[in-house]
Amino acid sequence: MTETYKAVENFDLGGSRVNMELIYAMTEVKKACAMTHLQLKVMEAEKAEAIIQACDQILEGDCEDLFVTQALQGGAGTSTNMNVNEAIVLVAAENGKKVHPLDDVNRDQSTNDVYPTALRIACVRLVRKLSEACAQLQESLQQKENEYKDIRKLGRTQLMDAMPITLGQEFGAYAQSIARDRWRIYKVEERLRQISLGGTAVGTGSSANRRYTYKVIEVLRELTGIGLARAEYPMDLTQNQDIFVEVSGLLKALAVNLMKLSSDLRLMNSGPAGGLGEIHLQKLQRGSTIMPGKVNPVIPEMVTQVSIRVMANDSAITICAANGNLELNPFLPLIADSLLESLQILTRAVHLMRERCIETLQADEVRCQEHLERSMTLINALVPVIGYDEAEKIYEKCEGNTAKIAIYLEESGQFQPGEIEKLINYQKESTYS
Repeated sequence: MTETYKAVENFDLGGSRVNMELIYAMTEVKKACAMTHLQLKVMEAEKAEAIIQACDQILEGDCEDLFVTQALQGGAGTSTNMNVNEAIVLVAAENGKKVHPLDDVNRDQSTNDVYPTALRIACVRLVRKLSEACAQLQESLQQKENEYKDIRKLGRTQLMDAMPITLGQEFGAYAQSIARDRWRIYKVEERLRQISLGGTAVGTGSSANRRYTYKVIEVLRELTGIGLARAEYPMDLTQNQDIFVEVSGLLKALAVNLMKLSSDLRLMNSGPAGGLGEIHLQKLQRGSTIMPGKVNPVIPEMVTQVSIRVMANDSAITICAANGNLELNPFLPLIADSLLESLQILTRAVHLMRERCIETLQADEVRCQEHLERSMTLINALVPVIGYDEAEKIYEKCEGNTAKIAIYLEESGQFQPGEIEKLINYQKESTYS
């Protein structure tokens, strides 16, 4: 594997290797190309069959040690393409077959159409997994919405007491945000399914067999089970990588919502004695090596860090895509590594959030009611009756204490018997379902 070893030496960063999802997708592309050449009878059957057999062996997952190039590399992914070509040659040789890495395995191809095509295939598969994970999380949040629909609690704005709500409404709002993420991520697959395979180096299809150019996408569509389509303007997909910026932007939006959800869960779970304590997250592990009994909200903390990593990856993808030059973007390897990582860690984080956090958390109805009764919500009910300024005076006089406000109103004689009770009931019932 001459070119592969050159790449290993040239890009000796000591970091992670190329994501195997990309390797497997690229291997499928190579297999589709060989199948097309076999069907069109433009390659010796023995060579095409040797390539197909080698690709199948790689796709079984037993040859991962052959893929050794670093994720970050110069050459717009050429080293990864050569690594796949040479790995196929090596596996074919072990089967007693001889094929050439460029004349046969890479026939009618360029890194510039193979690499982005493979990346799109890998992304489609991971997008589908993430969309399904979001759908499951949305369902779990909606179950909590129904379970807690009658638990009244204090709503807060800017972390300050505001108006009464239900805990169910709070989880319903979380469910709505994840529903939007799920739909956006699901829909973006449509643009990922356009590919430039057959466009070779600059999207014009130069040096490729004309019949192959149109046939290969049909073969790849059947092979992958993905509704792939030939780009209307293949040079566009070779030059411009904005689709990956779009996908990453949607992942960032999901990360934002997950981070907000994680932050809220940590706040509501805070305590047990000195915090809000309105919910109780499942106790998963010891939280301190010095404080017995301390338990931390480790899943929301992990999800927060995943969200930050996704946001950082989005910045890298944006900068890379903006720095393409003329007919090619040489920074596609960093785009690929960042995007595939974001898709994978988000999917795992969403699953863990659902399984070990949302589905297992418990509400503390007593604590929720205590916070509500000690809050300023009763004074809010007075505003339509006596006006904002007068209500504010009463609030300051009674130091915001609901019980004191009720006593003051009763002693002031401003309200007829039963009217204060109506105000208190307003406080209790002023949530909408």
